[in-house]
Amino acid sequence: TYLSYSIHSSMDVGESVLRAPPGDGISCLSFSPYSKLLLLSSWDSTARLYDVSNNSPKATFNFRAGTLACCFQNDEVGFACGLDNQIHSLNLDRGSTKLLGQHRCPVSCMQYDPHHNFLVTGSWDSTATVWDPRQTDSAHCTAVLNLPGKAYSLSLTSTRIVVATSERHIVVYDSRNLSAPEQVRESPLRYQTRKVSCFPNGEGFALGSIEGRVAVEYFEQQPDGKRYYAFKCHRRGDVAYPVNAIAFHPVYGTLATGGCDGIVNVWDCANKKRLSQFHQYPTSIASLAFSNDGSMLAIASSYTFEEGEKEAISDDNVFLRCIQDVDVRPRPSVE
Repeated sequence: TYLSYSIHSSMDVGESVLRAPPGDGISCLSFSPYSKLLLLSSWDSTARLYDVSNNSPKATFNFRAGTLACCFQNDEVGFACGLDNQIHSLNLDRGSTKLLGQHRCPVSCMQYDPHHNFLVTGSWDSTATVWDPRQTDSAHCTAVLNLPGKAYSLSLTSTRIVVATSERHIVVYDSRNLSAPEQVRESPLRYQTRKVSCFPNGEGFALGSIEGRVAVEYFEQQPDGKRYYAFKCHRRGDVAYPVNAIAFHPVYGTLATGGCDGIVNVWDCANKKRLSQFHQYPTSIASLAFSNDGSMLAIASSYTFEEGEKEAISDDNVFLRCIQDVDVRPRPSVE
C-alpha cells in the first residue's frame, strides 16, 4: 500500500498506471500503428494486450520462457519472441498463438515492416531473419542475414533494416536487396549498445548505450560533413546510467529517451536541445512507446538489474502519459 501511494502521489496530471501489469520485468512495449492497442512482453513468460483508450487488459498469451520483444502487424495480428528461441504469431481477437519460426538462440528483438509485409527478428545466434507471415508454415523464412555479433536491438525504415549487435557493430541492410549489408559501422559510443531506433523520416537512427550517452547517426553525409554526433544524458554527478529506451515522436520527430536513473527526457535532435524532462519514476525505464498519433507515451518502469539483485525493488508498472505539445514540439531557434 505504501508503494502504491508513493507511485500515485508522484504522478503528473494526465498520467495513469496501466491496470493488471505483469508479475515480472517488462522487456518491451509496442503500440499498434492504427489504434490505442498496446502490446507488452515480460520476463514472466507472457505477452499481454491492452486497450489503453479505456485502460483495460484484453488478452494474455503464455509461453514457456521469458518474452523479450513484441510488435504489431495490425489490430488483429501481433508477434512475440524470447528465451524459448521461437517467434510466435498472436491472434489478438481470439487470444491464440501460432508458431511462426525459430532461431538457434534466444530472440531479442523484432519489428514488422508494413511497406514490404515482412517481419524481421534478431537473435543472440548472430543472425537476423526475415519472415513472411502470409506464407504457409514451410515457407515463412525468406532470408537469413548473418551478423558480426549477437543482435541486441533492431529498427526499420521504409527502405532499411538497422541492427545493433555485440562488439558495438551497427549493420544496415537495404530492405529491397538483402544479399549483402549496405553498411557495417562501428558505434561512435564506447560501450555496449542497448537500443537503436530509426528516425520517422528514414534519414538516420539514434543509439543508446550503457554509458549514459546517445548518438544520432545519418545514413548519408550531412551538409556539415558529419555523419553523427553524440551527447551525454541520464547522468547524475559522476554516475552514468544506461540508456535502455529510445522512441521518436511520430509527428514531430523529437526523441524520448529512458534510462536506469528512472528519468524520461525529450530531445530536439535537429537543434540539439532538451525539450522536457518528466518526473522521476520508481525504477529503471525499460521501454518507451508513443501511440500512433503521438498523443500518448507508454513508459515501462521496471528494474533492469543494472545493479544486480536487490533486497527490495519497485513493482513493475507501465505509466500512460498524455502528451502535450510543449513536451515534444521543437521550439524555434533563437538567433
